Amino acid sequence: MNAHTLPYGTRIVHQAAAHCLAYPDAALRERLPLLRSALDEAGGRAADLLRPLLDHLAAHGTDALAAGYVRVFDFKNRHSLYLSWWRDGDTRRRGASLVRFKQAYREGGLDFRGEELPDFLPAVLEFSARTGSDALLREHRPGLELLRIALTEADTPYAGALAAVCATLPGPSPKDRAQARALAGSGPPREDVGLEPYGHTARLPLLSDRRH
Repeated sequence: MNAHTLPYGTRIVHQAAAHCLAYPDAALRERLPLLRSALDEAGGRAADLLRPLLDHLAAHGTDALAAGYVRVFDFKNRHSLYLSWWRDGDTRRRGASLVRFKQAYREGGLDFRGEELPDFLPAVLEFSARTGSDALLREHRPGLELLRIALTEADTPYAGALAAVCATLPGPSPKDRAQARALAGSGPPREDVGLEPYGHTARLPLLSDRRH
């Protein structure tokens, strides 16, 4: 699919998923009714896949959600929300990949200024929603599918967000890790030498507008 051609409903799903995959705070809980309304308007299978995560976010307090988010995402690379990790792992190549993400944002008319790295999945999803281009998501489809499978195996509601995003991409999703790795060619390599540490789109708020 070419840039700036994503259907309206797909852009809603990507923006809503961006919010749901970001660190949960009070602002997110306040926006859940708006996210739900937008998904109802969008309709379709991808929106349906995302709704159970909204139910989960609505059913728990901010502290419990924050603790759960940390357990799922902060301690396990196999649940990494940083797309370049799935391709490059901890290698020198990752730096070049991050530069490419920033370049894509600039070419799309956006200036990435977030505190996260530019390959952070919520940021990439917001870029897709705002520009109508899913090129970065399609380029990193193998990593998205591996993350979807890992989250599904971990039995976390966040798997629904990845399932929803993958459902908006062309073609069927791999059924298991073997198929996903075949799509990727190989899993993320390891090389630690020399590394530096380093919305309804009109109505949904932008992550960049959130105040902490």
